[in-house]
Amino acid sequence: MNEKIQQARDVALGVLKPSARDLEHGLELHANALVCDAYGFAPRAAWDGDAMRAAVEGGASEAELKDMDEEMSMTRCVTDPAERAEFMEAWEAAGVTCIFQNAGEESQAPLRIIRRLACFTYVGDMLREFLVRATVPDDIVAAKRQGRRCFYMSSNGTPLAQEWVSVEEELRLIRVFFQLGVRMMHLTYNRRNMIGDGCAEPADAGLSDFGRAVVREMNRVGVIVDVAHAGWRTSLEAANASERPMVASHSGCAALNRHIRCKPDEVIRAIADTGGYVGICSIPAFLGRSGDIGAMLDHVDYVAKTFGVDHVAIGTDTAYASRATEAERGKVPRRRRVRPRWEGFWPADAFGEEWRQERMTLSLAWTNWPLFTVGLVQRGYSDEDIQKILGGNTLRVARDVLV
Repeated sequence: MNEKIQQARDVALGVLKPSARDLEHGLELHANALVCDAYGFAPRAAWDGDAMRAAVEGGASEAELKDMDEEMSMTRCVTDPAERAEFMEAWEAAGVTCIFQNAGEESQAPLRIIRRLACFTYVGDMLREFLVRATVPDDIVAAKRQGRRCFYMSSNGTPLAQEWVSVEEELRLIRVFFQLGVRMMHLTYNRRNMIGDGCAEPADAGLSDFGRAVVREMNRVGVIVDVAHAGWRTSLEAANASERPMVASHSGCAALNRHIRCKPDEVIRAIADTGGYVGICSIPAFLGRSGDIGAMLDHVDYVAKTFGVDHVAIGTDTAYASRATEAERGKVPRRRRVRPRWEGFWPADAFGEEWRQERMTLSLAWTNWPLFTVGLVQRGYSDEDIQKILGGNTLRVARDVLV
C-alpha cells in the first residue's frame, strides 16, 4: 500500500475509531463482497507533462488540450508501466469489483460523448487480464469470481441527434449507444436541456414532454435512467414516468443537507417506488454535516432507515489520482483562464472552501472503500444488508432494467 493510500486510510480510521473486532470483520466482509461503485471513476493517471507542454507551446487550442488531458488521465494506465501499476494498486486497495463508470461527457452531442466512451473501451480491451468491460450484470458476477475488476458504462448525457426532425429521429441514438455498451444515462447535467431542468436551475420546471419520451425509450431499450444531476421536479416526474427502476446514482439527502445535488424525501420515495436506489456520494460539500466519512454514512443511514435498505447504494463520484499528477502538471506552462462549459455551469455557492479540508477529502478517498464497509458494521447493519448497500442493490437494478 503506497503512502498516499495509507495516509487516507489513517485519516478515515481516525474518524471512525473502530474496535479491533469491527475492523477485522468489516475488512473481511468487504474482501468477500461483490462491491459496485454506483457511479465513479477508475483511478486516474498523471499527464505526460512533456507532451502537454509541447502541445501548449505549439499553440494547441483549449479544446485540443482538454481532449489530451482526458485521454492521458484515462488511458496512460495502458501505455505507461508505472501508471498501470499504480492504477491496479489503487483499485485493489479499494476492493471494488465494478465501477458504474462515467464514460460519456456532460453533453448530448454524440461526438463529445463517444470520445470518453472510446477511452474506456480501449482500457477495457487492453487490460483484459485485470479488467472486464461488462455489458450484462452476469459479467460483473463473473469478474468477482475470477478475481478481476470491471466497468459498467454510464454517460453523463443522453445522446441526441440534435437535428429536431422528429421525436423518433432524436431518440434513435439511445439504442446506438446502448449497443456500444452504455447502460446508464443522465437525463440532464446541471442546467436545462430539451429533456428537463438540471439541479442548478432555480425555476425547477420539471420534465418536458420530450423528456417523457426519452424515459420511455430508455425503458424500452434497457438503459438505466439516472437523475443524479436533475432538478427535483424533473427527478420526481421522471420517476413517475418510468416503468422500470430508476436511480440517482451519486447524490445525497436534502433532509440532511439542503444542497442542489441532494434529493428531498418526496423524490427519494418516488425513486424507491420504482424499485431503484439513491447512491450516496463522497463529496463533502454535498454531504454537509461533518463533511467526512461519518457524514457519508449518515446519508446512507437516512435512506436505509427512512425508505428501506433495498433503496440505497454508494456512488462515490470520486477517483484516485496518480501520485505523479502534481509533478507532471508542474511541467506545463500556465494557461489562460477559460470560462466553464455550459453543462458544468455550477452556482457560485455549490462548493465552499470550508468543504476542502484534508480531513474530509482524505477520509472519503476512493481507496477507502473497505472502511465504508467497516463503518456500516459499526452502525449495526447485518452482513446481508451491507452486501445490498455495497453492490446487491446496484446489481438488482441493472438486471431489472436490462431488457
